[in-house]
Amino acid sequence: MTFPEGDVPPALRTQVAELQDEAWPPESPSAPGTFAHDPALQPVSMLLVDGATVLAALDILSKQLVHGGERYRAAGLSTVVTRGTARSRGHGRRLVTAAHAAMAGMDLDLGLFTCDRPLRAFYESAGWHHLPGAVLVGGTPTAPFPSDRPGFDKVTMADFFSPHGRRHRSAFPHSRIELHPGEIDKLW
Repeated sequence: MTFPEGDVPPALRTQVAELQDEAWPPESPSAPGTFAHDPALQPVSMLLVDGATVLAALDILSKQLVHGGERYRAAGLSTVVTRGTARSRGHGRRLVTAAHAAMAGMDLDLGLFTCDRPLRAFYESAGWHHLPGAVLVGGTPTAPFPSDRPGFDKVTMADFFSPHGRRHRSAFPHSRIELHPGEIDKLW
């Protein structure tokens, strides 16, 4: 199921919030269900649902970026999560593969995001490609949030969907990509 983030039905939204809180416990116990994206990034939620139960969820965030003097329509995955009791059954891979296909059908030049290094093979199995040496610089230009910051062990994953994106693919490996999604989604 796919919805603009704000249109996710309340019962499903509650389950997604519970899954996110399970995966990334809130800093304050009094603030559960606080994951929300910057509306400027046009968040789209994708859910894998069995009956009335959300098995896996993710969000796709989009924005324009400039890299190497070229402008690109880009999107990335955010808050990818699978219900703890449903892991290791292919649900996450199925949803991430569906998101890859959906993004390929959008008016995008490329998709890119970071993931924890141990998850690289998982994302590759869902159609994504590792961008060796690439660093996403999130945050804002005045308050950058790079994916190679101390304590992070991230890799950058991508795919190039449009002729323009494919033509400039070689500009992305071993580079710093100024994504700058803002203060809310420091690094999608």
